[in-house]
Order: sequence, then structure tokens, then C-alpha cells
Amino acid sequence: MTVARLALPICALAIALLAAAVGSSFMSFDRVVAALIGTGSRADGIILWNIRLPRVCLAALSGAALALAGVLLQRVTRNPLAAPSVLGVVDGAAVGVLVFLWVFSNESNALTVSIHWQPVAAAFGAFSFATCVAFLAKRDISSPMRLILYGVACAALANAIVVLLIIAGPVYRASAALIWLAGSVHTADWREVTVLAIALAISLPFIGALLKPLDQLRLDDASAQATGLSVLHTRVGALVLSVSLTAAAVSVVGGIGFVGLIAPHAARLLFGTRALAQFVGAALIGMVMVMAADIIVRLAFQPLEVPAGAITALVGAPYFLFLLIRRGRSYA
Repeated sequence: MTVARLALPICALAIALLAAAVGSSFMSFDRVVAALIGTGSRADGIILWNIRLPRVCLAALSGAALALAGVLLQRVTRNPLAAPSVLGVVDGAAVGVLVFLWVFSNESNALTVSIHWQPVAAAFGAFSFATCVAFLAKRDISSPMRLILYGVACAALANAIVVLLIIAGPVYRASAALIWLAGSVHTADWREVTVLAIALAISLPFIGALLKPLDQLRLDDASAQATGLSVLHTRVGALVLSVSLTAAAVSVVGGIGFVGLIAPHAARLLFGTRALAQFVGAALIGMVMVMAADIIVRLAFQPLEVPAGAITALVGAPYFLFLLIRRGRSYA
């Protein structure tokens, strides 16, 4: 475990440098470093700081946010199957975006308001469906598997609404909407990076305050309450924070799925079950996952811009089925 803790940050840094080097033309690592510190050519500096670095930063931050959200969900439900993409939060954000594009498109399919309102619509959709899941599960909040089932049902409803909105239209930039639904960082800019960085910075003190309560939640409800923990308040607070992190991430990068499922599970295996170690490990693994997925699509499909979410889904969906088959029965 000690080796993994040392190797993972180094791996994340190496992948970040590789992501900055990869593009329509490969930039050697010495040129990347020179452009970073301001001693490289003007052209390299423009390419790195205006195009590639925002993309790398957005991939890293979104991966960390989704992974942290996944840790929160898995710990409060005591279920490794829990994830933002499974509980309908990501799909709810997609509904918010499609409704926004549908309502504010004119007869010429031109958007009548600024596209910068799209993250607000995504956050509203995510919170709406999360509230729906919470309302349905309020009587069964102590049953992790029931929460998962309600989330899967709401996610299916959200997907149906998305399909209807795409078919019915009119939707401004329908092709762009489809790319957003799959999850992509290729249109990243520093404004989006700043928004997500602020959201993560705000969430970190709350995560810190939840570290001890989340460790106590490893016990059953009765034992956790005996230690003085308010189980219901802890669960509600963690769920709200998880939805907030998910909404912040998907509002700028779209529906990148399964990061919140795989990263927490891998972190638990590599770093142990203590909350602090799992949060740190999951954040680093989430960063690596999204950055690596973006590198793969850039190299494999160049010059096409294929969503990074396609790679995370390709890996995550079979892994979810594996967990469901292997562990699902024990949580029924």
C-alpha cells in the first residue's frame, strides 16, 4: 500500500505531462516544461496555456470531483455499487441541459440565451433527480440496495426523457449535445476550470468535517448511534455534498460515467478503508482515469474529437456488471 501511495501521485503527474504533450502535433516533454515556466517559444506557450492545459486541468478536476462524490455515496450507503451515474444524478444533469437547449432554442435552432447558463441547468437537473431519489427512498434510507434500485429507476426515466428531447427537438447544436451527454473535455477553457476548482475548494472543508462521521458509519446504524453519531444527518449531509460535486463536474464536462464507481472501489483496495486515505486515493485515481481516457481518444481517433466518457463507460460498464454479479446478492 505504501508503494501505491507513492506511485499514484507520480503516475498522475506523468499522465498530466503526457496529456499536455499530446495533440494535433506532439510536443516533447522538454518543450512542455519550457512552455510551462515561460522559457519556450511563443507558439508553444499559446498552444499549452490556451488549448492543452485547460483540457488537462478540467479532466483532472472533473475526475477528482466525480471520484469524491462516489466515495461519499458508497460510504453512506455501505454499498460498492453506489455511484453518481448509477443513482441518476448524471442522467438528471443531462435532462437539465437538454431541457435548457430545447426551451431556449428558436425556430432556427439558434440559442436565444448565453451558453454559459448551461452549467446552471445541469446543476438544477442533477439536484431535481437526486431529490426525487431521496424522496422515494426516505422510508428506506437505511436500506442501501433500495436506494440503488430507486436511483436506477430514476436514471432510466431520465434517459427516456433525454431520448424524447433529442428526437422531438428543436435542439440547438444537437450534435454538440450528444457529445456532452457522453462526456468530453475537448472544449475546455479556463472559465470552466475556475468554476470547478472553486466548487472543489468549497467542498473540501465539508469533506474534512465528515471524515470522522464517515469512519463511524462503517459500523451498523445502532452501533454508530451508540458512539454519538447522528446517522441521518450524516447521511443527508454526505448525499447533498455528493450531488453538489457531481453537478459541478457534469455541468462543465458532461456525463462522464463510472468514474465515481471505479475510483472509490480501487482506492479502498489500494489505500484501505479509512475515510481520509480513501478520499485521497480516489481523487488521484479519478484524475488518472479521466486524463488517461482523454489521451486514448485523442491518439486513437485523431483528428476526430471522441468523448472521453466513451472510454470510461467502456471500462466501467463491465466492471459494474462484475460487481453486481459478485456482490449484489449480499446487499439485497
